[in-house]
Amino acid sequence: MDTPWLDRRELRAWVRLIGVLELLPGTLDAQLRRDSDVTHFEYYVLVSLSEAPDRTLRMTELARHTTATLPRLSHVVSRLESRGLVERFPCPADRRATNARLTGAGWAKVQDAAPGHAATARHHVIDALTPEQVDQLAAIGDAVLARLDPSGSLSAVYTRYDAAEPPDRTGT
Repeated sequence: MDTPWLDRRELRAWVRLIGVLELLPGTLDAQLRRDSDVTHFEYYVLVSLSEAPDRTLRMTELARHTTATLPRLSHVVSRLESRGLVERFPCPADRRATNARLTGAGWAKVQDAAPGHAATARHHVIDALTPEQVDQLAAIGDAVLARLDPSGSLSAVYTRYDAAEPPDRTGT
């Protein structure tokens, strides 16, 4: 099968997307490390737990939510556990499964880190766009995510803030 090369217009868009994908994670990570002593992925795990009922998720659900492998997630949760931010315990409904729960210190960490993270996201992405471009960015994200997750199995993760007026959240 002959795959058509990207034309100049497509290549221009693609290279810019790659630039964002390369630069933005480091920017988010650097701010969170500097201001809150957590990596961006650790923050994402903490936020995921903070938004769960009883601030608790099965490790398998937390892995799905963060798109992490269980070994990677287990390693990160161990680090967070050693810092008193997360605790693991057997799932009461299925003793073969393990739950992760955000501790009080973990919740305090999320609350402490959220303002700086939101300011960084706003400065580097949201404020660089017009309101129309913000809507276009969401639509572009929807289109690409539909290709990356055709079954929609992760759609709840990416559409959780689609309500007309989002609740006061910590963001990712």
